[in-house]
Amino acid sequence: MSTVAELFGAQAGAYASYRPDYPASLFTWLAQHSPGRQRALDIACGNGQASLPLSRYFSQVLASDASLAQLQNAKVHNGVHYYVAPAEHQPLASASLDLIVVAQALHWFAHDSFFAEAERLLKPGGLFCAWCYSLMSINTELDSIIHDFYWHNLHGYWPAGRESVDRGYRDIQLPWAAITPPELALQAQWTLPHLLGYLHTWSALQRLAAEQGQDPLLALYPQLQHAWGDPEQARHINWPLHFVTGIKH
Repeated sequence: MSTVAELFGAQAGAYASYRPDYPASLFTWLAQHSPGRQRALDIACGNGQASLPLSRYFSQVLASDASLAQLQNAKVHNGVHYYVAPAEHQPLASASLDLIVVAQALHWFAHDSFFAEAERLLKPGGLFCAWCYSLMSINTELDSIIHDFYWHNLHGYWPAGRESVDRGYRDIQLPWAAITPPELALQAQWTLPHLLGYLHTWSALQRLAAEQGQDPLLALYPQLQHAWGDPEQARHINWPLHFVTGIKH
């Protein structure tokens, strides 16, 4: 198992509980631009955040992840078939997929071998869409605290590839004709405890905690609580989505 799979497997339960949901309009757009609605594949699916919404549109949704622990935290659904597989080696027939999606994970394996596998799997006219989101926006004071922690305290603790997320995937080039998706963002109403749970899903924070032997957010909490106010007050949080999308011809 890769280092990245081990990191996400170790925090699979928290990942399932605290990650924000993707907008429903994203999956409507994906279905509209796929050549058919027979089979879709969600690669590095994690707990199935993107897999389940796809099942509303596609007859069969396949969902693979290199981490068995992640899949064990996925929600069971009759329209979704989960299985363990590395991104670059899918046990599927060639030209069998209308759609491949990669949600918040392409940066870990955006290599020629992966794109060759995606090319093999897609039907002619098949759609490939990967997306990511980085830092959230809440308000000026909270953003300043969280961004400082992200850029300074966690610098050097992210696995290789995270820099692509910070660039909004602008450094990833697909081997297919590009198609432009709509401008979309994740939206959530969270309390401060939920935000802290989300921050604990960051792999860099887990690495820093292991090195320090304590939770790095303990020192940050007084600043966050002062800026937040009542911890149980829900605040609006926004994450812009960034895409790389193409069609196989």
